[in-house]
Amino acid sequence: MKFSKLAVALSLPAFALASCGNANSVDETAAEGAVDPTNVSYNVEPMGEFNEPWAVAFAPGTDMIFLTEKPGTMRAVDTTSGAVMEVSGMPNVDYGGQGGLGDIAFLPSEAGEDLSERTIYLSWAEAGDDDTRGAVLGRGTLSCEAQACAVSGLDVIWRQAPKTGKRGHYSHRIAVSPDEQYLFVSSGDRQELEPAQDNTNNLGTVVRLDLDGTPAEGNPFADQGGITSEIWSYGHRNVLGLAFDPDGQLWDLEHGPAGGDEFNKVTRGTNYGWPTVSDGEHYNGDPIPNHSTRPEFQTAAIGWTPVIAPGDFLFYTGDAFPAWKGDPLMVGLASLGIVHVEIDGDTATEVARHTFDARIRGIEQGPDGNIWLIEDGEGGKLLKVSPN
Repeated sequence: MKFSKLAVALSLPAFALASCGNANSVDETAAEGAVDPTNVSYNVEPMGEFNEPWAVAFAPGTDMIFLTEKPGTMRAVDTTSGAVMEVSGMPNVDYGGQGGLGDIAFLPSEAGEDLSERTIYLSWAEAGDDDTRGAVLGRGTLSCEAQACAVSGLDVIWRQAPKTGKRGHYSHRIAVSPDEQYLFVSSGDRQELEPAQDNTNNLGTVVRLDLDGTPAEGNPFADQGGITSEIWSYGHRNVLGLAFDPDGQLWDLEHGPAGGDEFNKVTRGTNYGWPTVSDGEHYNGDPIPNHSTRPEFQTAAIGWTPVIAPGDFLFYTGDAFPAWKGDPLMVGLASLGIVHVEIDGDTATEVARHTFDARIRGIEQGPDGNIWLIEDGEGGKLLKVSPN
């Protein structure tokens, strides 16, 4: 299957963000000789439409990009030819609300042109008893031959617990550690709030696992055993972005309530305060104490009110866009595009935005340094963003 490609040249101005916490407005000046992050020119090529795309990832060492669709299907796109194929072997998912098929992750050490035997990790919402549901992580083998791809041997290796009757805040983002020894998985609070401060469950946490899904040695609460031994950090709400920076530090991007989206440095055993504190408020207008009132909780490197409603983020490491190199690029549903942030130690500053007139759900870097985006919702487009 092929599509026509419509190239649209864009050079979009950045605009300042009204924000809270440690966030700052866009810096209008650039140091002499430095690349101006507010002046990035690029082309956008639509590369097909998909059914509620949720996550996107290149198989390392290839030009094949894989997309999950929330109702429970996955597609592979050959970015050199534009050919699209459905990937068979998907699990049964509990589709509804924010639930369905979720994230994708590969092992960089398996990079190569051959896609006949490739480890793949997938997350999804799984149905439970008595009209309950929760996120799970599965591991299987991906093989592509003769224009057909399939996942086989897909086994659940981790479960969010307990399952609940709610249909939101699964989070279930996956990050493979740079040394490829561990899997980090975000586990949202499932709209239950208080469990994020109760480590007898794994809701509202980031967990650290071995590659087979068992709790990793050296986790901060390992001596407590059981589900608590999985936990790396806690007090999270709904983590929709999870990625390592070029120095190997883990960061997350999470939805606040009405206000208070957060970008956090994720460190061992740290409590990020939800729902005891937040720089937002409840949707019904009830106040929540600000982070500044409880210094024992970790504050965000940067926060947003109004929210950006994050979809995902990455640290850009390519050469195609020098102004972005080394920095986190966030995509947002409310912000309708890319939010460019620069980090300085434990704090961060927004330096630019680039709008796409659509809710952007996911972001991925291609092997040539180009950026790939997926729009949110039915008919969401896959977009290739390349230098102009």
